[in-house]
Amino acid sequence: MIDLLDDPDNLVFETVEQELLKEDDAIIPELEEKWEASFDETSQERIENLIQDLQFKKTRNMLYNWLSSNKADLLEGFLIIDRFQYPDVNGDVVFQKIEKIKNTVWLELNDSLTLLEKTTILNHFLFNVHGFSINHSNLKSPQNCYLNQLLDTKKGNPVSLSLLYTILARKLGLPVFFIDFPKNPLVAVVDSDLARKVHGNKSKSDVLFYINPSNKGSIASRKEVNYHLKKYKFTPENKFSEPQPDRLLFQRLLELLRDSFRAVGFVEKEARTEQLLQLFDVTVGTKE
Repeated sequence: MIDLLDDPDNLVFETVEQELLKEDDAIIPELEEKWEASFDETSQERIENLIQDLQFKKTRNMLYNWLSSNKADLLEGFLIIDRFQYPDVNGDVVFQKIEKIKNTVWLELNDSLTLLEKTTILNHFLFNVHGFSINHSNLKSPQNCYLNQLLDTKKGNPVSLSLLYTILARKLGLPVFFIDFPKNPLVAVVDSDLARKVHGNKSKSDVLFYINPSNKGSIASRKEVNYHLKKYKFTPENKFSEPQPDRLLFQRLLELLRDSFRAVGFVEKEARTEQLLQLFDVTVGTKE
């Protein structure tokens, strides 16, 4: 059937295309061989589009399964977003880079340290030693949304950097969760017992303190966060100051990716990102 992709009859091609799109990405190597053997530009373009469609189909299915899982892993989810742009991204290589960063921090930690002290050490290594920061010079670049690029360039956007921070902090045993603070996601350290000791028994929040990965991991108190929410009239406050499901962090990342594609004029990529975002509505009833 692949041999019919260079048939000059559009009706034949469309029929073949529909059938091949029912397959999975296992047929991609055969399509690539067909592309290399073809000298017809139209045929090559058809094959390229078909390969991209099959790769996107796989990414969409992987994201759906990830969202539907009640044990969704953050690193796995981040790699699925990477595969949207980089289908052949090597997950093992990415994992090794993450582990290398984690180990440099882990060597400096011990059980006698407080959560704040452990956070300070993580901040030092992530932002001062490894040099991760916001890509202020090209903030709207889609590349800021991909983990493999973030690890290579040390530059990202507020959401991707918060996601990397959360992954590393959890690997180090820190009880951290995503905070959907407007325009600038935060990470919260959560411990109900310590929160009561520090903030009093009347405190209704389990958040001990907040971390701002966009500002080298600067620490903020509940009072500071609430001040900014009131100042800019963001309500209800709990929506922007209490821990949110991990899936919302990925939704924010894809929203940024969609907006980045729109900013650079990649219409087709923007539309496909929108398709991925629709999966969050489809799986809305899934366990977190």
